[in-house]
Amino acid sequence: MSTLLDILTTAAILYSVCAGLLLVFGVMKIINFAHGGFLTVGGYSALLVTHLGLHPWWAPAFAFVIGAVCGMAIERLVVRPLYSRPLDAILATWGLGIIIGQVITLAFGREVQFVKSPVTGALDLPGGASYSEYRLLLVAVAVALGLTLAAVLEGTRLGLVTRAVIMNENLARALGINSGLVRFATFSLGAGLASLAGSLITPLSSVDPNMGVPWLVNAFMLVMVSGVSLVSLAIACVVLGGAQVLVSQWGNPILGGLTIVVLAAFVLRLRPQGFSRG
Repeated sequence: MSTLLDILTTAAILYSVCAGLLLVFGVMKIINFAHGGFLTVGGYSALLVTHLGLHPWWAPAFAFVIGAVCGMAIERLVVRPLYSRPLDAILATWGLGIIIGQVITLAFGREVQFVKSPVTGALDLPGGASYSEYRLLLVAVAVALGLTLAAVLEGTRLGLVTRAVIMNENLARALGINSGLVRFATFSLGAGLASLAGSLITPLSSVDPNMGVPWLVNAFMLVMVSGVSLVSLAIACVVLGGAQVLVSQWGNPILGGLTIVVLAAFVLRLRPQGFSRG
């Protein structure tokens, strides 16, 4: 039971971490390598909430707002001029991730810090074992996040124009859709979701200026095997995240850390479209 819950909660955490990156990739066709920096921004947003003495439940909302505002500024000043140069845009976001880490180091220092968890109890399992209620709560959060994004993309005008840009940006622009505005909104939302995810994962570990880096590579590979589908992303998180848990528990934790990257590369070699249909 504990292993099954580990797989489920790990998949939920990975899904939350990857959702914003998937949106940016789907619409803008670039990998936002500043994603790890935005995760770190979310972690330190949660730390500020702790220092201010506010209830930990304020951390996700605060982190989302801070991340979205940072995303607006970065899209307008850095990413927008590079739309026609995708390789330069990727390099620019990589550099931005480094800059974000350095700015945070100057503001908060290099030391490892901790934030309060909004839920501290444990659920009793059969056999006398127990399991973190907060990790279980993250499953509900990931489900709610996925359903909300699906509802926005499928049931609103914003979702309609976003899907049009994803499918054929030139045709969408010819039909009068402001693709620049869609890109701006998508990048801002992706940054906000990344920051929100950063605030959610900090109670499980710690906060430091490089906390987002270990998540970036796995998020990148999961998005690659998911295409632009939220459903495919969920499948990838369960399958590859579950494999990571099993290798870590039954084998070696170091090898477990490499599992997602290795399996994702193997999947893409055999099936270039990954888990998406096609």
